[in-house]
Amino acid sequence: MRRRRPPRRDDADRRARAVSTPVAAARRRAVLAAFLALFALSQALLWLAYYGAGAKRLIGDEQHYQDSALAILAGGDWMTGTIWPPLQPLLLAGTYALFGTDVLAAQVLQTLLLVACAALLRDLWRQLGGSIAAANAAAALFLLHPGIAAFAHWLWPELPHLFLMLAALCLLARAPSVARGFAAGACIGLALLAKSLLSPFWPLCLLMFVQRARPRIAFGAAAAFVLGVALLTAPALLHGWREHGRPMIADSSVYNLWVGLTDRWRSDYIEDMGGLTLPAFLASAPTPQQRNAVYLERVRARVLERGAPALLADQLGRQYFRLFNAKTPLRSQLPGAACAGYLSAYRAPAWLVRSLTFGNDAAHALMLAAAGFGAAGWRWRRGGEPPDARERARRRLQWLVLLLLAYQLALFALVHVKARFLLPLAPMLCGLAASALVALRARVGGPREAALECTPLRVGAGAMLAALLLFLAFGGPLLDASCAD
Repeated sequence: MRRRRPPRRDDADRRARAVSTPVAAARRRAVLAAFLALFALSQALLWLAYYGAGAKRLIGDEQHYQDSALAILAGGDWMTGTIWPPLQPLLLAGTYALFGTDVLAAQVLQTLLLVACAALLRDLWRQLGGSIAAANAAAALFLLHPGIAAFAHWLWPELPHLFLMLAALCLLARAPSVARGFAAGACIGLALLAKSLLSPFWPLCLLMFVQRARPRIAFGAAAAFVLGVALLTAPALLHGWREHGRPMIADSSVYNLWVGLTDRWRSDYIEDMGGLTLPAFLASAPTPQQRNAVYLERVRARVLERGAPALLADQLGRQYFRLFNAKTPLRSQLPGAACAGYLSAYRAPAWLVRSLTFGNDAAHALMLAAAGFGAAGWRWRRGGEPPDARERARRRLQWLVLLLLAYQLALFALVHVKARFLLPLAPMLCGLAASALVALRARVGGPREAALECTPLRVGAGAMLAALLLFLAFGGPLLDASCAD
């Protein structure tokens, strides 16, 4: 007798939609209305904070990107230095050319990118195996975190870079084709022009073109992917070759390594070593290669002086506090004590500062704590029958995302870390958190989250991971006591 195939996730989703009642539909409409109201309120508070008492002043690299964009509009070089990749100034210059040289135009564009990132996260979480409810919740958590949503108002390249990275992953998640391969490669190429974070990692994306059917590798799609990366980065690489003697987009790796090894505090903007070190780094030698050589020698001397074990212990005791800190770039720019790393870049009234601080801290705590449970409960393999082509593609995507997260966490153990560098990790944290919350709701009759396995052992591991992440988020300022006499 033929054994009956166990129900697939998509089958379960179709049955759930088929038996949907008017009460369930009304509940979904109420949830959507509540989300839209909360999103509108969050956006209103962020816009009011930025412009209500006069526009927020630009800080750090924001000013560089703004000045570079205006210089490009005035006919200046499109490559504005060897530290900063060129995409953000070019994006700002293009926006200003179309809509006028007002930061507001860039903020509207980036708000659209923020919403697009949420839509891509929703699609990606479905491809990774999350339920529809979890995918919707992941997008909502992403948009409702004030510390994430505020990136749309700043001139850093984090949000365009995240959009391109998510777009590439969503394209790679689907069946390989020449068109999708080229588009994914173009997204990766543009992402490299926004931030150099992916430079050593992007070849691992070729794992998504490995398949079980013959041929074992989708050669046409893989070649199109590499071509897309090459075409988008070629002008910058050629410029680096002509100007500096080697193909390069931007090279701040040795500078960021040195700053990361000399950082002292567990929070941003307390005796900010990045701003203090950059002028000396740029003045240390005339070419990027010579500057790197000078500072690599300093790195070696520091390792010999401290010893690798002691130095690594120092890094582990500081770097992840900086990365997961609840004192996000939003909170850091609100009014507060300078000795605690508050920049007072926003000129917001006290009630608004309290509202944004509470919203930021609550959303950050929920995201990290629930993500701890989601990571511990994630189910890598499902069902007892051999995986089909779609399941194998899902597993490849999971491994690629896992490798990407591990790569970033390993990188941030050494290089200079700011709290804004958590943004590339935020979509996965929101997805894991959403799956955990949906699994919790299933206990009271809500939709089931097949992506998680809630055994006592996994729940216990999730509790420990959640506690660790919350400690990293809120413990840094307490351990630093930077305002103590």
